[in-house]
Amino acid sequence: METLSYETIIDAPLQKVWDILWSPETYSVWTQYFGAGSSIMKSDWKVDGKTYFLNDKGDGMVSTIDSLDEPNQIVFKHLGMIENGVEDTQSKEVMEWNGCFEKYFLTDYEGKTKLHAEVQVEKQWRDHMNTGFTKGLIVVKSLAERVNLTSV
Repeated sequence: METLSYETIIDAPLQKVWDILWSPETYSVWTQYFGAGSSIMKSDWKVDGKTYFLNDKGDGMVSTIDSLDEPNQIVFKHLGMIENGVEDTQSKEVMEWNGCFEKYFLTDYEGKTKLHAEVQVEKQWRDHMNTGFTKGLIVVKSLAERVNLTSV
């Protein structure tokens, strides 16, 4: 298991960046680089509750929120997979990575937002995650820095 880290400075306030990351309207836009159909996040937004990262078929990952301090940080703990509506948190394959973390930290950086993300992955997923986060965070930055013309 290894931890990969990503960081970018975004010329937008913390809450706006947070909203870009987690709102249903923009989540699917920046996560598209993690794979076709990586488009849905369902969460009760409670520590130790349930969070699902799903594709358009309803398959994906079962997770929980380990720590939450909106809009400053969120830590997901991945528990297993869901396939054809069945949650798997106990199989041998899942147990090899069960408990891995995915972390997002947003801090004020001279009026801008420093977004730092970390993910724990098995070595075979390194390139996949590097592509997803590198391209995805460019989209987050672009969306957050876009001027809202309706407020001008």
